[in-house]
Amino acid sequence: MLSVTDVAASQLIQNNKATLDVQTQSSGNPVIQQRPSAIQVEKQADSVVVPYLAETVTIDGIVNESVWKEAATVPLTFVTRPFENTAPPVSTTARIFENGENIYIAFSAQDNDISQIRALFRDRDSVWNNDLVGIKIDTFGDSRLSYQFFVNPHGIQTDAIENQMTRSESDSWNAIWDAQARINDDGYTVEMALPFRIMNFIDSDGPKQWRAEFVRFYPRENNLRISNRPVDRNNACNLCQMGEMRGFASAKQGKNLSLTPYAVAGYARNRQPQSDWQYQNNQEVGVDINWGISSDMLLQATINPDFSQVEADAGQLGINNPFALFFPEQRPFFLENADFFSTQYDLVYTRNIGAPDLGTKLTGRINNHTFGILAANDESTTFLVPGNLGSSVARLNEQSTNVAGRYRYDVSDNLSFGTIATGRHASTYHNVVVGIDSRYQITPSDTLRVQFLRSQTDYPNDLYTTFCRNECTDDNDINETTLRTRFDDSFSGNTYKVDYRHEERTWYMIANRTSTQSDFRADLGFESTVDRHKNVLGGGRIWWSDDSWWNRFEFGGDWDITHNDDGELIEREVQAQFELNAAYQSYFNFGWVKRDTVGLRENGASLSIDGNTTRFTEQQFSLYFEAQPSRTLYFENFVRIGDRIDLRNNRLGKQRLFEPSITLNLGQKLSVSVSHEYNQIDVNDAELFTANLSDLRMSYQFDAKQFVRLALVYADIKRNPDNYLMRVDARERSLGTQLVYSYMINPLSRLFIGYGDSAIADEDNPGLARTEQAVFMKFSYAWLY
Repeated sequence: MLSVTDVAASQLIQNNKATLDVQTQSSGNPVIQQRPSAIQVEKQADSVVVPYLAETVTIDGIVNESVWKEAATVPLTFVTRPFENTAPPVSTTARIFENGENIYIAFSAQDNDISQIRALFRDRDSVWNNDLVGIKIDTFGDSRLSYQFFVNPHGIQTDAIENQMTRSESDSWNAIWDAQARINDDGYTVEMALPFRIMNFIDSDGPKQWRAEFVRFYPRENNLRISNRPVDRNNACNLCQMGEMRGFASAKQGKNLSLTPYAVAGYARNRQPQSDWQYQNNQEVGVDINWGISSDMLLQATINPDFSQVEADAGQLGINNPFALFFPEQRPFFLENADFFSTQYDLVYTRNIGAPDLGTKLTGRINNHTFGILAANDESTTFLVPGNLGSSVARLNEQSTNVAGRYRYDVSDNLSFGTIATGRHASTYHNVVVGIDSRYQITPSDTLRVQFLRSQTDYPNDLYTTFCRNECTDDNDINETTLRTRFDDSFSGNTYKVDYRHEERTWYMIANRTSTQSDFRADLGFESTVDRHKNVLGGGRIWWSDDSWWNRFEFGGDWDITHNDDGELIEREVQAQFELNAAYQSYFNFGWVKRDTVGLRENGASLSIDGNTTRFTEQQFSLYFEAQPSRTLYFENFVRIGDRIDLRNNRLGKQRLFEPSITLNLGQKLSVSVSHEYNQIDVNDAELFTANLSDLRMSYQFDAKQFVRLALVYADIKRNPDNYLMRVDARERSLGTQLVYSYMINPLSRLFIGYGDSAIADEDNPGLARTEQAVFMKFSYAWLY
């Protein structure tokens, strides 16, 4: 709801990121003592055998049922981060069994001082920096993907998917499972019930061989990651190091059908400053359908979908930035199983699909075959127009059809081949991308990834006119985006990427080439550059310490060079950095970069670099640090000082950039977070502009199911018109507000009630004037069959 020139800002409730592991034990109730069970961890086979027991457990966080005596016992005996396989300072034990419908897991997490337990009441997936216990499960046993389930000492759940192929983790995946926890005099205990229907797996007869790791996160002076498995830092594959977990002979997914109808009611008004209000009523109903066709295949459909997002986007300053801003996807339909479409390129950026009437998605894994198909229509068409010095966003008032398909074949645990295709079609426009890719784990330390893509695109004949400054009759009216969209016929282009990495315990090396022709387009994705061919060579040295105030020190850097299609130099860069992980969960990064690059084109009607641009040399120093010395306080700051090109006037200036942030956890239920961005550039010893962006978030969590949140985002840009070569506004301001109440039954069944508004001010309207106001209510409820 917040936007001004050079500013893209709105509200997003902060999501803390970290890694998890926790265990608990209850007080005042019978507790099963740690002792060998009937089925133990098989040391010689290095695996966990999960027994089938025709029993159920009341999930209340109290580990007192007799069935737990028959469960497999798994001790967590290794600190794998930040230290290397050292003995943990606390005892943690997991127990596990299954009954054909659910996997039951209990953790007993002892603690020498329960007053130091970091356990907050927060919304789901927002407790990654708390004490946690949980499990990672690779249900195909091929080290490609794992499900993660973690619980904090108050029973707050968090789940995620780790993708080894893309080297990424995402907590946007949400499943319906049960967990409770209890804090007692000795620590805390957790009970979990994971239904087989929420996971994909090969539905074969007989015992199944999966991979798993049991993990506890113990954040004190350091955030210790405690595991049942040792880590090999000479092995770059994390999921390859999980242990075997055997059993589940009778595991079935069942029907696995969920229907989630929703209803939205809203009332809004908007206007231009000093104009009359325009009123809008919005009442919508729709339904989401998830059907597990089999244990390894999921069909999703949405009819008249609600693709609005309650959690709005975080504030960003776009001043002096020639490239379009990226905002992450937050809508549940697009987020679930999004990793099935992931490659080295960002080819499926679903925020390009703004307002569909119908969407469907089929994803699955059958033996060595992994596939995904996505289709949705849209009432309009939005896509990125890339370039080599900047990018823009194009919008067509035409309905479009959008499709994506992805397939991967795993030859072995070390070698895979894949293909991907995306397409967008409107009445006067289309874009198609097809490609192949491969990943080869040459050794545990060496990984090679390659990908090749080809696109074919047809723009409307008059699209280029929307990017001209005036009438497109003069060279001064034309810019790079004008030329990148001016085609009489359809056009095609290629791109490829080769990435090699060697990663060992004490050193690493990377070599990368990305080569993209000027006529390549990936309009369903977010690829903002074309006509660029970049080579990167880098590496670094790492030192570790298990008995000092610091635990990891790294020195690294890289060199890269970029040319356009004609071989003209765009950029040459060398950079170096020091990284330090230390006590109080602190991290420091000091960086230096020297970059030879180009500024604006002098003649906008030509895409040439040589003889058409001015070359500048930028030298910058940066510092980032963060720390969490206690449960109450977290702070971070990023600082960058040095040269920066003034992209409005094609001159070299001096930049001072500061981005501090602080979060206060006041008690267990109230959180206050304040972040700020200060960006100033001076040119010719005089101020060019000073931009400030302030972001305040307050959240009160009544219990595990309900919260109220307030977000305020304020942007203020001041320019010195006397130091610009063209007319500019001396000042622009904006303010966005959002207040939301939420009650959650489960991740798919929630109630939201909220209010939001935005206001802007400029030279013509010096006082902040409201331009948008809205109240809304959204309710969804999941029926499981």
